[in-house]
Amino acid sequence: MKKSMIAAAALLTVAAAAQAEDLVVKIGLTGPLSGANAFAGKDNQNGVQMAVDEANAKKIQIGGKTLKLELKSEDDQCDPKTGVSVAQRFVDSGVKFVLGPYCSGVAIPASKVYDEGKALMSTVGTNPQVTTGGYAGVFRIVAADDLIGPGMARFAQAKMKVKTAAVMDDRTAFGQGLADQFAKEAKALGINVVAREFTTDKATDFNAVLTKLKGKSPDVIFYGGYATQAGPMARQMKGLGLTAKLLGGDTLCVPEVGKLAGDAANDTVYCAQGGAVMDKSSAFAAAYKKKFNQDPDAYAASFYDQTLFIVQQMQKTQSVDAAKVGASMKTDSYKGVVTSYSYDDKGNLKNAPITVYTFKNGTLAPVQ
Repeated sequence: MKKSMIAAAALLTVAAAAQAEDLVVKIGLTGPLSGANAFAGKDNQNGVQMAVDEANAKKIQIGGKTLKLELKSEDDQCDPKTGVSVAQRFVDSGVKFVLGPYCSGVAIPASKVYDEGKALMSTVGTNPQVTTGGYAGVFRIVAADDLIGPGMARFAQAKMKVKTAAVMDDRTAFGQGLADQFAKEAKALGINVVAREFTTDKATDFNAVLTKLKGKSPDVIFYGGYATQAGPMARQMKGLGLTAKLLGGDTLCVPEVGKLAGDAANDTVYCAQGGAVMDKSSAFAAAYKKKFNQDPDAYAASFYDQTLFIVQQMQKTQSVDAAKVGASMKTDSYKGVVTSYSYDDKGNLKNAPITVYTFKNGTLAPVQ
């Protein structure tokens, strides 16, 4: 009996010693894991999880210890107040590396909390204000609205030969900012903006505003907002006989729009996404589908790439100090699945690529 107890104690000692050799680092994921945009939040979470699993499998050594990443996910619901609370919980629990938020309206106020908590924040929030706070630990891993909005206006003018446009947004920080950027560039290019309308990010019935716009006969309607409104909007445009194309930013470049709009999306919805075209036959796409039994959505690969860039810099600096890792990231680069990542002093992605898509048979297809 005593021998067995001694043996058990010895095993516990060995296990404790092994655990002591692990360098545990918490990785936070914040995004909409419930509600209308949950498809995006869960996709982002899947991308980070893949990177965490891959890094842990490599048994990376930092300072003589084995790096062990632990993913902690929080639902910010794309709500600024909730997002700030999530940020504070992460900071209070010692999370120093955060992937997210997804929504600009969350990323802008949350960035201050992460800065005060000395944590890195890597977001796909595209409103230009996300990186104007002067916070060293903020990284935008995709193109900003001041690239996406004007890029879509230039595409509309040069490729679609658009003469008139109506502009609508959902009054969120993201939607309004993107619509403003499109409208400004469209006017500069000589496109006549015949109407500026507004809705909300909770709306589902757009018949009244679309009927009003139909009377102005715009060539295109640019919508600054999210997929859960754009899908029904495209369907209602078809029902009203509106021949205008529906244009938007990266949040329209998701399969959810095809699901919600049905065949109304085909060759009608055009969107600009920050990022290069991802090869669906790539090793990443195949591994993602095998692991989660679905194809990756808009930004899973970007979150995967950024997580591995952070890990790369932990190795390079032999440190898990967020300030050291962040500073090193701004002097280095990383070749990812989607693009090459390097950042300016404000945390904006350098040479951020933009791809324009439409829908063919309910599926996103690149057109530029």
